[in-house]
Amino acid sequence: MIPLLRAAHPEPAVAVTLAATGLAIGLGQTLWGAVAVAAAVFTGQLSVGWLNDLVDAERDARVGRADKPVAAGTVSRSLVRNLVLISATAAVGLSFLSGPVAGAAHVVALLSAWAYDLRLKATPFSLVPYAVSFGLLTAFVTLGLPSPYWPPWWLVATASLLGSAAHFANVLPDLADDRRTGVVGLPHRIGPTGSRVAAALLVLAASATLVAGLPTVLGFLALGAAVIVTGVGLALGRRPGSRATFHAMLVVAVLDAAVLVAG
Repeated sequence: MIPLLRAAHPEPAVAVTLAATGLAIGLGQTLWGAVAVAAAVFTGQLSVGWLNDLVDAERDARVGRADKPVAAGTVSRSLVRNLVLISATAAVGLSFLSGPVAGAAHVVALLSAWAYDLRLKATPFSLVPYAVSFGLLTAFVTLGLPSPYWPPWWLVATASLLGSAAHFANVLPDLADDRRTGVVGLPHRIGPTGSRVAAALLVLAASATLVAGLPTVLGFLALGAAVIVTGVGLALGRRPGSRATFHAMLVVAVLDAAVLVAG
């Protein structure tokens, strides 16, 4: 069971689900509406994580990625393939519990994420699915409220910037292995130093954009905390194989979600 969960990339899945659910609650969603958001987002994130490891299994096996359960053979590829289909189908169906327009927004976000797994991650456009999917996630939440509306620009921008930062931070430990297997996305093209700088600038821009749209005392405190967390993450992330930079991005994302809920 643990290898299967690891193959689903549980940390980002849980972080994204908590952020979306917290935003829904903060904006006045009903209890069952918030449950529907959580279920749709979590199953969608599971499908994205499992698909990612399934698609990368051959490449990961060639470079000896023991931390990848599918590539290491500790999880059956056929089982993961079935789980991708089940979780993706469930995510699409659960999305429409929030209404047709909100459901459509989440399905497009999922299509974008699946496109990353299947092809775009190895192209110069690898950043696009992150920006699109995270931005649309806010639309999924606001369009599913009892009084639906399109999210304000600063909310969409904050989510897109956070997603973009996560992309650069997430691939940092795997840049060399990815290159050896032919995966050359935008972070690989600008290199590790450029990716660290991009991740830091994007995550801080996200927090600053949030404060610009929602100028509260808590927001300014969170911005200061984001600077500290990002700095620590960058420093620790310089160690070979470290995912500290990515974890720092997740912490900042949760901080920003807390600001949104409180605001």
